[in-house]
Amino acid sequence: MVYKILQPEGLREATVEETTEIDTRTTAWNNNSANRKLGWIKEIRLQKLIETDYLSNSDVTMPDNIKTWRQSLRNLPQDFSTEEQYDLLLARDEQGNLTHSIWSKP
Repeated sequence: MVYKILQPEGLREATVEETTEIDTRTTAWNNNSANRKLGWIKEIRLQKLIETDYLSNSDVTMPDNIKTWRQSLRNLPQDFSTEEQYDLLLARDEQGNLTHSIWSKP
């Protein structure tokens, strides 16, 4: 593949060394895809847990269905461990809403 480098004077072809560097970075980025997705999942999970943290106060009785759901969220990394499963967890509808049932608060 021929890469183009943008400089103030305009575009030029990348050198062999630049091409190697671009390919190395691209490969590293692609190989880290699963870790990035898991990071996004953990961020979403944390937000969902924060939304129901008030139910864990000592003066509130947390319903069993919420306890079970929160435990399911905490178990995500062990219960979903492949990139294909991460894709299912991160799937969104046309409006951008997450579609996997795990994200729906009972």
